[in-house]
Amino acid sequence: MRRAGELALRGLASLGLSCVLLVLLGLLTWLGTLEQTREGLFEVQRKYFESFVLTHDFGPVALPLPGANLVMSALLVNLVLGGIVRLRRDASTFGVLVAHLGIVLLLASSFVKWRHSSEGHVTLYEGQRAQHFQSYYRWELVLLELGPEGRVLERVAPHEAFEHASPASPVTLGASDLPFEVRVTHVLANCSPLPKGPMFDVDVPVVDGLFLRERERDKDAERNIAGAYVEVLESGATPRSGVLWGAQSTPWSFDAGGRRFALDLRKERYPLGFTLALADFRKEDHPRMNMARAFESDVEVREGAAARPVTISMNAPLRTGGLVLYQASWGPSNARAGDPLFSTFAVVRNPADSWPLWSCVVISLGLVWHFGRMLARHVRREVRLA
Repeated sequence: MRRAGELALRGLASLGLSCVLLVLLGLLTWLGTLEQTREGLFEVQRKYFESFVLTHDFGPVALPLPGANLVMSALLVNLVLGGIVRLRRDASTFGVLVAHLGIVLLLASSFVKWRHSSEGHVTLYEGQRAQHFQSYYRWELVLLELGPEGRVLERVAPHEAFEHASPASPVTLGASDLPFEVRVTHVLANCSPLPKGPMFDVDVPVVDGLFLRERERDKDAERNIAGAYVEVLESGATPRSGVLWGAQSTPWSFDAGGRRFALDLRKERYPLGFTLALADFRKEDHPRMNMARAFESDVEVREGAAARPVTISMNAPLRTGGLVLYQASWGPSNARAGDPLFSTFAVVRNPADSWPLWSCVVISLGLVWHFGRMLARHVRREVRLA
């Protein structure tokens, strides 16, 4: 048994396994890049780089492959065992040990970003302000209720809670303080509402003369507009059906237990932790072209009673409160002179935002120590031979 454990440890820590894992990472990167000709970046990232196992179609043959998550996890184990635990510890290997610790920190930063980061955007016209940013891809189901003093109370179901709802497997959502439950019977990743008529012979639910027509998923995932069929289940009352669409102008409202509620399907929202206001947007076009060469935004960041002006440009993001705000785009693209313009900021919340920088510093220090020591030893040997 001990012999088997030693063999397993030696195999997990071997240089050969490192080479195999690095080749697999290169293969996944190549296949994922090719796949982007058919699928969007978001879907490719989920399939190839955020999975543990995947199936790639080589023509008529479906080949199972390890996902990048599994490969990176195995690479971390291999690196810790082979580059740290089993490494001979003396002055000659100190730099190598430090470099390996830096690589471990780099892998850890990618794990933290995968599990705990939030990405989205916020779009503002001049004079507008925001306290939230919203996801590009993820949706949330929101129950709204008018509370005391005119406040709107929100209860939010995240994307994972209902994304796989189907007629064969509906999802029921509820809370102890609500006089009803919400059953999601069908979720469509990309659709549009249409009135039922002679041109559309449909076999899906029709609610108040409307049904959701499913559309092919757009390669750019942020362009997909989700929809859902829902039912409100109140004890002693007939179930009420509703249609929710991600781009609807007003939520679907209903009464239950003598209270007024509304259901809405919208992109997931995340708090900024401060108030962001757009004061001025400027762009500079290429000569004789209606194409922006550079653009930037003057914003006001208000945290409590304190406010400070900041300029966000294409190469100068705003970093504050654990967030990074990048100048991403502007519009409308067909705006004429004097028309109001909006500015869009890409927002990233990543607890490990600075970890890659520090890991590179640690790796560099380890390599400088290791190769500097080798250089010094070589110089001493040459001096003795001279």
